[in-house]
Amino acid sequence: MYSFLNSPGQLTKWSSSDGDPCGESWKGITCSGNRVTEIQISGLGLSGSMGYQLTSLTSVTNFDISNNNLGNQIPYQLPPNVQRLNLAGNGFTGGLPYSISQMKSLQYLNVSHNQIQGELNDMFGSLSSLNTLDISFNSMTGKLPQSFQSLTSMKKIYLQNNQFTGNVDVLANLPLDDLDLENNQFTGGIPEKLKGIIQKSNSNTGSSGPAPPSPPGAPPANRSSTHSKKSGGNGSPSSGGGGNDSGAKSGISGGGVAGIVISVSVVGAVAVIFIIKKRRRKSSTDIEKLDVQPFALDSQEVKDTKLSQNSSTTSTEAIETPTAVPLKPPPINPRKSIGGDDISAKPIVPQKKTHTAERNVVQYSISDLQMATDSFSVENRIGDGSIGSVYQGHFDNGKVLTVKKLYSSELQNPENFVKMVPDISQLDHPNVTELVGYCSEDGQHLLVYEFHKNGSLHDFLHRMDEGSTRLITWDSRVKIALGIARALEYLHEVCSPFLVHKNIKSENILLDADLNPHLSDSGLASLMADVDQGLNHKIESGYGAPEAAVSRKCTTKSDVYSFGVVMLELFSGRKPFDSSRPRSEQSLVRWATPQLHDIDALEKMVDPALNGLYSVKSLSRFADVISLCVQPEPEFRPPMSEVVQALVRLVQRANMSKRLHGIDQDSDVQD
Repeated sequence: MYSFLNSPGQLTKWSSSDGDPCGESWKGITCSGNRVTEIQISGLGLSGSMGYQLTSLTSVTNFDISNNNLGNQIPYQLPPNVQRLNLAGNGFTGGLPYSISQMKSLQYLNVSHNQIQGELNDMFGSLSSLNTLDISFNSMTGKLPQSFQSLTSMKKIYLQNNQFTGNVDVLANLPLDDLDLENNQFTGGIPEKLKGIIQKSNSNTGSSGPAPPSPPGAPPANRSSTHSKKSGGNGSPSSGGGGNDSGAKSGISGGGVAGIVISVSVVGAVAVIFIIKKRRRKSSTDIEKLDVQPFALDSQEVKDTKLSQNSSTTSTEAIETPTAVPLKPPPINPRKSIGGDDISAKPIVPQKKTHTAERNVVQYSISDLQMATDSFSVENRIGDGSIGSVYQGHFDNGKVLTVKKLYSSELQNPENFVKMVPDISQLDHPNVTELVGYCSEDGQHLLVYEFHKNGSLHDFLHRMDEGSTRLITWDSRVKIALGIARALEYLHEVCSPFLVHKNIKSENILLDADLNPHLSDSGLASLMADVDQGLNHKIESGYGAPEAAVSRKCTTKSDVYSFGVVMLELFSGRKPFDSSRPRSEQSLVRWATPQLHDIDALEKMVDPALNGLYSVKSLSRFADVISLCVQPEPEFRPPMSEVVQALVRLVQRANMSKRLHGIDQDSDVQD
């Protein structure tokens, strides 16, 4: 965290390595024993970001980084057991991370005085301990979520100075004693139960200084009546944290009605402009700019970036090195905060597996596995990969498992096989295939995994009959992409040390009965040599990143490239390299990349098996992510956590647009 904050001198005694935050009394750190329990570094002028791995801070109950300069997205990974979370006054954009919905101990949440945009997700159903919520002075839109009704401990809510619409009925039965609705666009009457509470809230004029200015895009505060108070841990006035500004009027005033009329006029004018624009769309060159504008600005066009992509084509052609493109996107700052939302308790994401400190991995004998696979018979062979053959195994306990028999010639360090097994067995993510057992005997090395009945994504896309292929709807394809992105985010940014997969391809993505994806071969990279036939095959088959052809090394950035190729497979239904096609279309990346920013071209490129059953906007956003992942220069590819963030936003928008199903698809294009 210190490194990502740019190693600031004001964090006295902090260090990026070999330090002891508890024994050395680091500034702003409180400990219990040798566990960090509080991080309070408010108002220190800090910049940079918070880093990627805040979920490791499992004992932190108070996390206050308010009033610094940590803009960009709020990171998805936050201390999971926090009770007080104060992120106010940092200039954060985007939306609230859905991971907050899983913080069941959370009592106080303050994200005020930022530039948070879009609708407030329906993410409060499990936050029964939350008693103070401050999201004032942002640019949030839409109706209040129904899950507000589950906030049974809620005492103080501050919603002022946003752009919320709809009514406030969801607040009517909460045990509130303080509520501010000022300067929004609510409609309808105030429930009787809330009128006295609002009056009480607006009579509280305690002030500790002027309120910070509203962020760009937020409606102006009522200058004659608005006062400022600083919120502490229990909602009481305090000198720390972001401000909770209360107005002297109730939430829906004459000014609010005028605001509604003006807003409708502006949105109407914007809609007309968008409808008459050419259907050609312009791409964003930074994943942070994708889908972060309020919904009224969905169709805004930004700077056009045409990308020319070089990739290897066939094994007989010379391997090309990356070439410069006419317009390059700005480099992605590896230190910036990684934001993102989650989708929890929804069909789009499989449920998290129960985590255990130690998994019991079964040690099988060769004879056990021979019996299970009928002596590795052809009938039980599922497939052959670059590092081994895969079989279906039927065991005496009735279980069906997958047995992977590794090629001895591909093992770089066979003696490390047994040492590696415990590490692989501890990989615990719902989209990473679980290791069940292993066998190392007579020079043979085998791994036993959970079995997924629908086989590989490659088979579903390229080998099934037409009817089976159509089972993978557009929504299912987005779900598969999101699941694999989550798996890679876990390997790259959560595992310590991080893991490079090195072998991302549709054949290593297994689908369960519900078409949830599971990434296989995770953690095997340490056994495999980079300079081997596997890497050659990967480059020749279209999955290999351009720089891997030169350096003969795989990195997290080359994983991102390979993931982008898988997304192209999901999008187009084509193989990464297909010699049966015309020469200009054989390399999928080379053929597709120049067309990823053209609506008309996208509709021609998309898999015909989908029969037009998709949202054109969703295609467009999906293509944006692909374009960034397959950038020729590795430094321009985003980290996987940003990819997850973009795909989650795509899914959330799709879920909110379900009402459009059955409407003429042309209406989606004209939105």
